[in-house]
Amino acid sequence: MCGLVQKYNVPGPRYTSYPTVPYWDLETFSGRLWESTVKEAYTENPDEGISIYIHLPFCESMCTFCGCHKRITKRHEVEMPYIKSILKEWKLYVDLLGDKPKIKEMHLGGGTPTFFSPDNLKILVKGILELSQKADNAQFSFEGHPNNTTKTHLQALFDVGFKRVCYGVQDYNQNVQKAIHRIQPFENVKKVTEWAREIGYTSIGHDIIYGLPFQTLENIEQTISITNELRPDRIAFYSYAHVPWLKGNGQRGFKDSDLPDASIKRTQYELGKKMLTRFGYTDVGMDHFSLETDTLHEALTNGTLHRNFMGYTPSKTKIMIGLGASSIGDSWYGFAQNVKNVDEYQHLVSHGILPIFRGHILTQEDQSIRRHILNLMCRFETTFENDDKVFDVGRILENLSELEKDNLVEIDINHIKVTEKGKPFIRNICMAFDLKLYRQKPKTRIFSMTV
Repeated sequence: MCGLVQKYNVPGPRYTSYPTVPYWDLETFSGRLWESTVKEAYTENPDEGISIYIHLPFCESMCTFCGCHKRITKRHEVEMPYIKSILKEWKLYVDLLGDKPKIKEMHLGGGTPTFFSPDNLKILVKGILELSQKADNAQFSFEGHPNNTTKTHLQALFDVGFKRVCYGVQDYNQNVQKAIHRIQPFENVKKVTEWAREIGYTSIGHDIIYGLPFQTLENIEQTISITNELRPDRIAFYSYAHVPWLKGNGQRGFKDSDLPDASIKRTQYELGKKMLTRFGYTDVGMDHFSLETDTLHEALTNGTLHRNFMGYTPSKTKIMIGLGASSIGDSWYGFAQNVKNVDEYQHLVSHGILPIFRGHILTQEDQSIRRHILNLMCRFETTFENDDKVFDVGRILENLSELEKDNLVEIDINHIKVTEKGKPFIRNICMAFDLKLYRQKPKTRIFSMTV
């Protein structure tokens, strides 16, 4: 395994979309084209419902492992103006659709969603739902910070339909916590987890990260052992993405030499996966594990597991609307990202303009390759069906040949299946399908390492 880690530890995408953001065709994209794809996708099946991702970018302090778009402030008077902007943006989309859309999924991410007061979060969600229909099987979730999520937060969001919460744990070792500027004792995580269960949340998730600065195998073992005491329904066991060149993150707070090397990092993952499996968690997909009682496991079993900019979800909607600064939307036929600066975002929305600054309209080739990458990410297999008329299948099979020699994939005429040995290298396998990446290899580093 060590040799494979060295061989395949290269910069690569996480494939929450295809094409990936650096390969979007910005020249042919326009806001009007984006709007037309949203309208088209909605008209095809309005009963399917849509997903909404709301980006709440504010944090009181900087976590130095985080690569997300955020604004650091302790001024809570920013909350209500930002909420009003999100509701204005949502009204622009409702007017575009000409209907009260059915909301199937809603996720509050950040930043720190629990930076906002419980009352303001209720105002936000109620404002969205006033212009919408709520699907019978709607799944609403949010990211909670264990240090500032209160029981009132949990109750307020539960009262407006939220049944899933995910807490950022990262690691319980104090040296690691100090390095990533995220000091939170186990007692805080235990308290908010138990509160959520008492209130009635049906899915509680914990996020753990491996490959952090100063992190050891003993730290991984300790963190997962302690996590198992609380038995969260889902565990996201993420690889730390070291991207210090991205503007606005705090990853320059430690040196590259403070990070575990690729072989140690892979050993951390293998140890964590082995422990999670022993504790009764199923490997659902890249980085994600769940108990058999969770909807994510059910989706894996019945073939409805889906992946988008929110990560893995139990069901698919063609449309995912991103609201808030830096949010990304997906119409199935196109992607669009909002401006990242909060002030610019609020200014555009106040003038009745969708605050989009870049995007991509998918070609027929894009749509076909996207289908294969989704199949691999969600089901670990895919089948070619008349794809030779759309893109160069031979090129992809050639790209897969070395992976096949290493027993990471099995190829049977037009069927490709990821082996157990290959699952940790799923990003590399998906890269074999990424024709845009092969046609135009980046001249500078734009992705984190795959291991």
